[in-house]
Amino acid sequence: MNPRQQGDLGEQSAVEWLWSQGYCVFVPFGHSPDIDLIALIDGRPAAVQVKTSGFAVNDRWSVVVCTRGGNQSWNKIVKRFAQHRCDYLFVLVADGRRWFIPSDAVEGTTAIVLGGPKYAEYEVEPGRPFEPSSLHSAPPRRGTEAVKRDAL
Repeated sequence: MNPRQQGDLGEQSAVEWLWSQGYCVFVPFGHSPDIDLIALIDGRPAAVQVKTSGFAVNDRWSVVVCTRGGNQSWNKIVKRFAQHRCDYLFVLVADGRRWFIPSDAVEGTTAIVLGGPKYAEYEVEPGRPFEPSSLHSAPPRRGTEAVKRDAL
């Protein structure tokens, strides 16, 4: 699974959960760097940023909340999470656990850790799990000798 597919699963999970709460959901047209979904919560539009993670250590999930990539800065962080850019952060992790966190409760700007007591009050019903992807490794390449041997 590539990162885009994993992100799509996160957005699908967010829509499913928001619908289960009785909220109307809208998807922005085109690229929106800060908002993945808009939900009508208590009759008011709320901007929702969706993140996913497949990286767990000791029953805790590390979730990157900044945008990374390119050569825009020396540390390759393009944009740190900022509370004013969205109203809620929705997170889906590989085992299906989900959180719906008000943005003003998010304390990290590059990453947060979920699964412990800090954000426990924002954990919602679990969704469908996904397999964590190995984003930085590819299957080992087989040399021509192994291919020839297997063909016999």
